[in-house]
Amino acid sequence: MRYLALATDYDGTLASDGRVDEETLAALDRLRDSGRKLILVTGRHLEDLLSVFPQVNLFERVVVENGALLYRPATREEKPLGETPPEAFIKALRERGVDPLEVGRVIVSTWHPHENTVLDVIRQLGLEHHVIFNKGAVMILPSGVNKASGLNAALEELDLSPHNAVAVGDAENDHALLSMCACGVAVANALPMLKERADFVTKGDRGAGVVELIDKLIASDLEEIELSNQTASHSSGQGDIA
Repeated sequence: MRYLALATDYDGTLASDGRVDEETLAALDRLRDSGRKLILVTGRHLEDLLSVFPQVNLFERVVVENGALLYRPATREEKPLGETPPEAFIKALRERGVDPLEVGRVIVSTWHPHENTVLDVIRQLGLEHHVIFNKGAVMILPSGVNKASGLNAALEELDLSPHNAVAVGDAENDHALLSMCACGVAVANALPMLKERADFVTKGDRGAGVVELIDKLIASDLEEIELSNQTASHSSGQGDIA
């Protein structure tokens, strides 16, 4: 097998309305039985994820807080992958009326239209933090922390390479995740910008798209996707001047 791991986003990819259906859960089981590893990579906070997804133990590693916290389901251990948000930052956001405001182990998150206030406070305090968008969500993280950095930490623990991993997602914050892996997949309901940069777009939405991807992984190790991309790359280069 070339592809030894599948890294998947949660909301809008694995889950519909916050829940994973039985058909998708069965497909995850099949992928595990094939000898491959499952890694979940989400912007959700850990407690929130555990409350809606009791089957989290299907995954070898879970990356929450958009790359900022690594969770090991088998032992329930947590490993922060960034610094705790400064108290002065949280206080300033609350004083400026940013509501709702959620504070995780590392991540700070709110919703549109508070991004301008967030950026203004970051500048005022001279913080090396950046803002990541996920549809309407606004996530604030230390510089260099994103889904790709979180996945990299998970792969290192499992002694796996991004060259042997497939990633699937649906939104802006999944771009780094897909770009890092040897094969990046967008589900049919993904944002157009993500579809344009993906190696493959599923026919199915959300969980159905993940099931489609898993079936291809088990059946052929995605050989047909690689051949299709190689053919497209060759065709696009035929008119180039050497």
